[in-house]
Amino acid sequence: MADDDRVRRQEFPSPWAASIQSIARDGAKGVVVVGRDRLGLNDLYHRVLTMSLGGLIGLLAVVYLLANVLFAGLYMLVPGSIAGARPGAFSDAFFFSVQTLGTVGYGAMTPHGLWANCLATAETFFNLVIVALSTGLIFTRVSRPTARVMFSKVAVVSDYEGTPTLMFRAANQRGNQILEAEVTLSLARQVTTAEGHAMRRFEDLAVTRSRSPLFVLSWLIMHRIDETSPLYGLGREDLEGIGGEILVAISGLDDTFAQRIHARHAYLPHEIHWQRRFADILSVAPDGRRLIDYRLFHEVEED
Repeated sequence: MADDDRVRRQEFPSPWAASIQSIARDGAKGVVVVGRDRLGLNDLYHRVLTMSLGGLIGLLAVVYLLANVLFAGLYMLVPGSIAGARPGAFSDAFFFSVQTLGTVGYGAMTPHGLWANCLATAETFFNLVIVALSTGLIFTRVSRPTARVMFSKVAVVSDYEGTPTLMFRAANQRGNQILEAEVTLSLARQVTTAEGHAMRRFEDLAVTRSRSPLFVLSWLIMHRIDETSPLYGLGREDLEGIGGEILVAISGLDDTFAQRIHARHAYLPHEIHWQRRFADILSVAPDGRRLIDYRLFHEVEED
């Protein structure tokens, strides 16, 4: 680990300090932003992809219904434009639009006259566009890989080979293979410069094993708190005093999707237990197979 002794730092204005937990755990949902230009429709694609699957299907359903209502109103502008429809019946015009948009064509109602045929042509073209967009959006939304990495609810500080060591667990809930998994660990803290300016600073924490060629079940991630560690000499009260927070990011290649996935977590000072160790979750079953008990995944014991 050639980079263990190197500390890379990044500074942020102090107003970010109170919201760093929300950023680490929930994106930026807990942050109130003012003065930033709104992208609006220019970023509609991102907005659609980040909404829930149910919300996306609901949006497409609303667009579909509104399109049929619009075309039905256009058909009714010229009386008699739909052969076989009742005069002035909006429901007939609406369902004729549904049949045209869906290229069903039952035959009971047909376009009559130049106006209706032009509208039917436009509606058919609109159908080609909306079907292509809907298929692409749903496929992108469904096929986007997501990580199902579970982090232990708490972290512990316990002696490991004679050195106090920060430890926490991560588990691949899917049980498939995450190849070339990598973990990065950082300490976010509030500092005051010599000029008296409050700054939010990130300092890298060296991990004893930052890469794993195969992440399938469980991973115990450790950081030695020695003289080179930004955590050296700090306790829970010290971390609270500097607004400290441990930030975790794991990435790797999901062999199912053949795409890279990411997971993140954060530990606040009250979630770090000193002089504790994790309960053992590995054992041997009566039939000789190795047994991993996730019921004890978050449990800690006296060191």
